[in-house]
Amino acid sequence: MSPSAPLVLGIESSCDETGVGIVRGTELLVNAVASSMEEHVRFGGVIPEIASRAHLDAFVPTLESALKDAGVSLAEIDAIAVTSGPGLSGALMVGVSAAKALALATGKPLYAINHLVAHVGVGILDGGELPENLGALLVSGGHTEILQVNSLTSDVRLLGATIDDAAGEAYDKVARLLGLGYPGGPVIDRIAKEGDPKAIRFPRGLTLPKFIGTEEDPGKHRHDFSFSGLKTAVARCVEQYQKRGEEVPVADIAASFQEAVVDVITSKAVRACREHGLTNLLLGGGVAANSRLRELLAARCSSAGITLRVPPRSLCTDNGAMVAALGAQLVADNVLPSGLKFSTDSGQPVSLISLAV
Repeated sequence: MSPSAPLVLGIESSCDETGVGIVRGTELLVNAVASSMEEHVRFGGVIPEIASRAHLDAFVPTLESALKDAGVSLAEIDAIAVTSGPGLSGALMVGVSAAKALALATGKPLYAINHLVAHVGVGILDGGELPENLGALLVSGGHTEILQVNSLTSDVRLLGATIDDAAGEAYDKVARLLGLGYPGGPVIDRIAKEGDPKAIRFPRGLTLPKFIGTEEDPGKHRHDFSFSGLKTAVARCVEQYQKRGEEVPVADIAASFQEAVVDVITSKAVRACREHGLTNLLLGGGVAANSRLRELLAARCSSAGITLRVPPRSLCTDNGAMVAALGAQLVADNVLPSGLKFSTDSGQPVSLISLAV
């Protein structure tokens, strides 16, 4: 990597991970992450106030560790990038306040960037420049989206999104119903391997077409997701076994639930790519670690002639490296920094890749 490539510090605090990453152009120097997940386990989900306090406690040690491991000083950093949204308001405020303080103290330009687009930008750290005709499937605890990436730094469009629960949230809720604890994704993925994915036919939300006369109409939600009905179906299934005094077939329910989720996600992602002429697809977000999702998506992309790109698991979950990676691209493309007057935006749309001055 050329020494002239921008050296960017990235800060991520949108949920329960305090992430600090340092990137030189497309080269990852360090990716330091401190997670507060263990503090949320007893509540069965992320508690925003606890997450915010954990960010306060973890930020300085994580920053110091990242700088030390990368072998650089703050004075050498060319720019600072921070997640401004979407995410938990209080958690975002901690990261943004820290980034503003660093920018003010060092005089470095500051970029307020979109968390979801950063999940796409992390792809440059594993494979270099992103291809043309690119779509992105982002699946996490808080988001399930399909994006069209015409330009990573100037033109990203939302094709589809969840209208209720995100996939990761559904995993957590179903895991609680099955007595499997939190977080639900890893444990359901593991236990599902012991069950029969065809044992129970759970509903596939927003997949049935409507008909106008004899013409099939996939409707306005053709690329959107809904998992609340699936979650309710699992709850009713568990209740029926319990009412009959029968043992709940946890592995079969986990496998059947997971199959319903990944069936909908992969089929909709591939259809969106086909309809919008996208020949490349990047998978990101924490649920990208799910083995069945990776397997089925790879198979369906291959059948459709779509090239699938999946970053390493460590870069799929929330982290500072992805923020730094997108920040480095913004610097390289001469996008103006955001200044110090911006506010966090818990609902920041993907069209706002970075906040303007």
